[in-house]
Amino acid sequence: MSGGFNDLAGLVEKIAADEEPRLIEIRRDIHAHPETAFEEVRTSATVARELARLGIIHQTGIGRTGVVGVIEGGRPGPTLLIRADMDALPIHEQTGLPYASTIAGRMHACGHDLHTATLIGIGAVLKQVAPQLSGRIKLMFQPAEETSESGAAAMIADGVLEGVDMALGFHNHPDEATGTFSFVTGITNGSSDEFDIVIRGSSGHAARPHQTVDPIVAAAHLVLQLQTIVSREVDPMHPAVLTIGAIQAGDTHNIIPDSCMLRGTVRTQDKHSRNLIEAALRRQCQGLEASLRVECEISYVRGVPSLVSDTHILETTMAAIREHYGDVVQQGRASLGAEDFALIGERVPAFQLGIGASQEGRDDRLHNSDYQPDERSIGLGVVALSLAAAKLLA
Repeated sequence: MSGGFNDLAGLVEKIAADEEPRLIEIRRDIHAHPETAFEEVRTSATVARELARLGIIHQTGIGRTGVVGVIEGGRPGPTLLIRADMDALPIHEQTGLPYASTIAGRMHACGHDLHTATLIGIGAVLKQVAPQLSGRIKLMFQPAEETSESGAAAMIADGVLEGVDMALGFHNHPDEATGTFSFVTGITNGSSDEFDIVIRGSSGHAARPHQTVDPIVAAAHLVLQLQTIVSREVDPMHPAVLTIGAIQAGDTHNIIPDSCMLRGTVRTQDKHSRNLIEAALRRQCQGLEASLRVECEISYVRGVPSLVSDTHILETTMAAIREHYGDVVQQGRASLGAEDFALIGERVPAFQLGIGASQEGRDDRLHNSDYQPDERSIGLGVVALSLAAAKLLA
């Protein structure tokens, strides 16, 4: 296997190197024309054009603006899905790059332009080496990863996982050196739920509060009380965070309003904590109603679950990378950041690879208006994930 793998690796490197200049050009074009959730019409058209150029059978309009390419291997075997997200963020770019966003208030500040170009490159490689593989590859170009209305869910509803046996995802990491790759065993990230709480009181003059029921005072109590859920009810060995992200009430200085709205998120890494926090939030709202005479209207929406790394896919992927690149693999850290690739991981065994993308001398962060990842991570990701796919479909 080692000799055959080395021969294949040489071919993969050559194809990736040949494609790299075009992939960087594609990335820069997508970067200059960012599209947010379910608006990725131009990006999807670019993907479809490139898949057609490569001779890869594909469908558009999956999950509204998603694209799916299919590559058949030379022998029967399992189906591997490889996923990249395509959407940009509502951020105004401040990089000053020649290919900076041409659309005010829109930017690829999370590197999904890198991901899209990388998956196109993976398609170019796997299309050429397909006769040596067993099974089938699905290339999933997904819209709307950055919003609560999930593009992964939309594509799943349109059948993207039909026949799929396992899945690979990937994400650029600006805090990890270019040329390195990372993994997280077990629970990788957090679930993400959102809630709106409308506290209804009775309005009146600020000079006569006794004639009102003040929803702002009630909201202030609730904000502090909600923080005791994590600190006093959740097992401290189980990561969890409850955040209030918005408070909206009133219009002027001397009127106590009728209502106050709180908006927030809950992130956890285990189902018990997730259920406990929702139940405690509802209980505290009931207590607020009794103690401060208000009414609470709660909208609590369960979002994506935590992603759990499949051991076989993780170990196979990292073995392929080590065998080709050497000691460039590192254990990453789990986080409470959410990722809708977890919806795929709920249904089939899955693993998400971290790809180092830091530029020397810079301290970049995701979702930042000056984010400038290293474009070399595109070609490196193409090689790493193509070799991982080859091992998984050997």
